[in-house]
Amino acid sequence: MKNLQLGIAGNIAKKFITSKLTPLFLLASILIGLAAIVLTPKEEEPQIVVPMVDIFIPYPGASAKEVERKVTTEFEKLIWEIKGMDYVYSVSKPGMALIIARFKVGEDMEDSLVKLYNKLMSNMDKLPPGALQPLVKPMDINDVPIVTLTLWSEKKTPYELRQIAKELCLQLKQVEDVSKTWIIGGDTRRYKVLIDRDKLKNYHLSLLQVVQAIRSANLKLPAGNIVENNTEFPVEAGEFIKTIDDLKNVVVA
Repeated sequence: MKNLQLGIAGNIAKKFITSKLTPLFLLASILIGLAAIVLTPKEEEPQIVVPMVDIFIPYPGASAKEVERKVTTEFEKLIWEIKGMDYVYSVSKPGMALIIARFKVGEDMEDSLVKLYNKLMSNMDKLPPGALQPLVKPMDINDVPIVTLTLWSEKKTPYELRQIAKELCLQLKQVEDVSKTWIIGGDTRRYKVLIDRDKLKNYHLSLLQVVQAIRSANLKLPAGNIVENNTEFPVEAGEFIKTIDDLKNVVVA
């Protein structure tokens, strides 16, 4: 049988096959691999820093198109100018603009918030007349719900279901390691006041006076303290509107 001509790879393989050092190389490779497994840091849930912020800009009385044109578009451009910004998207609806800003992965949360606040505060003059000051709410990438509960009933009203959900939230907050709970859906209690303009005119009252009277009646303030027998009792003035009768008894003058 003729000898085969081996190339570079063949000669290297031949050397390893016949060399007495090959077992040592294999043993060293195994030991290095085991050391890498043991020494490499590991986390079951690694913490990834991705600063995210919700920016609410109220614009009472404005339509969705007005909000988009006068508020959302303008402030989106300003937020894009912030260094480290990765993504900006928004929602415009009647009376409110919501802008969600996401910084690049690894950006410091506090530094990102400072840059965002500085940008917003230095451009407050660009808000249209009637718009309110922006509300900034930081978000965490770990703020993800792990349990979602749905309450459903054929007999309970949406308002009653929401009240049950509130009680359930109070119970869940007492569970160890529960960070946050919130409610979505259901009806909140609200009263709709219909104004008779003819009666307002007869009594020489304005719509603003009606609004101010309702606000004043739906207010509770501290009024000092009473000290008796070495005991201090806090005193509060006013009361919140709880029923439709309370609303009917509001005096407008």
